[in-house]
Amino acid sequence: MGTETMTATEIREHLVSKACSDEAFRGLLVSDPKAAIKAELGVTLPEDFTIEVHEEMQDTSHLVLPPTAGLNEAELQRATGGTGAYFWHAPLATAVDPSVDTG
Repeated sequence: MGTETMTATEIREHLVSKACSDEAFRGLLVSDPKAAIKAELGVTLPEDFTIEVHEEMQDTSHLVLPPTAGLNEAELQRATGGTGAYFWHAPLATAVDPSVDTG
């Protein structure tokens, strides 16, 4: 599956869906996210790009904050899809393919 026509949201949803339905993929995504993404999407993330995968538990949730510097209001709105909530998928999509729509 290529990312050429996928939005950042679709990339995230695809990876989460695959991880929920395929235990082997889930394990690889947790232990080696770059290898899992390469295997599933056919793309190699840049070496200087770090991705961390966290599994939520019943008593634990994760809140991801945007970078403190470098985002103006328009960039923040684009990264959050106008929701005010910032998810890792926008930077991931840009790392995968800078032309990907992060909306």
